[in-house]
Amino acid sequence: MREPRLGDIIDDYCVKCKRIMNHAIVSLVNGEPAKVRCRTCHNDHDYRHEQPPPPKTDSRKQALFNEVLAKVAPGGSAGSAAPEPLLDDPGDGLLGDEEPAEEASAGDEPAEAPRVEEPKPKSKPKKPKAAAKAAAKSRGHK
Repeated sequence: MREPRLGDIIDDYCVKCKRIMNHAIVSLVNGEPAKVRCRTCHNDHDYRHEQPPPPKTDSRKQALFNEVLAKVAPGGSAGSAAPEPLLDDPGDGLLGDEEPAEEASAGDEPAEAPRVEEPKPKSKPKKPKAAAKAAAKSRGHK
């Protein structure tokens, strides 16, 4: 393989595009590319040897998160406990031989009826523009 020269096209990680793209060599140091220019966005940057930068994760934040997860679900991994499904009808989750509990006994108050939303009151009908202008003129407005 021959030695790289100025203007040669090489692949490198572009810090602006955040992808490996074609780059042109802009400067050389000791026969190695030092600066390159992205042929897509025309951004100049140091040659990165096709390596993306390390992710910016805070190890302290990750440690605190793991600590909270351990307190929430001790002895198991987070997410291992599935939430119980919500039932609309109390009789839906019963097995064949179980009977539903009575909701109200004879001496208690009757159960509340389901709420029905009342329709919103309609706004007043708007006057046509011509009628509004005529009413304004009759009052002495221009």
